[in-house]
Amino acid sequence: MKSEKPATETVTVPPASFYRAQGYLAQESVGYLMRRIVNHLAQEVERRMEPNGLTNAQWVPLLKLQQGQASSVAELARTCDLDAGAMTRLLDRLETKGLCRRVRSSEDRRVVNLELTQEGSEAAKAIPAVLSTIQNECLAGFSKEEWESLKGYLRRILDTAQSLHPSAEKNDK
Repeated sequence: MKSEKPATETVTVPPASFYRAQGYLAQESVGYLMRRIVNHLAQEVERRMEPNGLTNAQWVPLLKLQQGQASSVAELARTCDLDAGAMTRLLDRLETKGLCRRVRSSEDRRVVNLELTQEGSEAAKAIPAVLSTIQNECLAGFSKEEWESLKGYLRRILDTAQSLHPSAEKNDK
């Protein structure tokens, strides 16, 4: 006799009630703390990328191209969460520095593909070492278990935040 699997139900979890309007302190909110961390990380990345001639905004598309996360201008704009105009300006700067080039697709002239130059590939290869060093420094004193737990908690927050706007793309996984 086969046992049938029960239909899976979507369980809606009620929102937490950790914060209250009365006595709310922004500096104690998870969002505020995450934003501060991101800002400090970005400043440090900017400082350490400067000797390589890269800004905080410029290393992201280089790394995404090097890791194969995007190959066209449209894909890169989507994965970097930038509009077409901002991506065009950023690519203009990267091309001026000789780090990438735009190449029209031979199959579809509307598509503009991207390629790293030799200099761009070399610059992209150096990025993970800088990022790893900075993040490890910020996690000084954490055990491996605490690090894994922290990542799990952050993923849960991200998943929940993304579920609030189901139409939003989930490129961050």
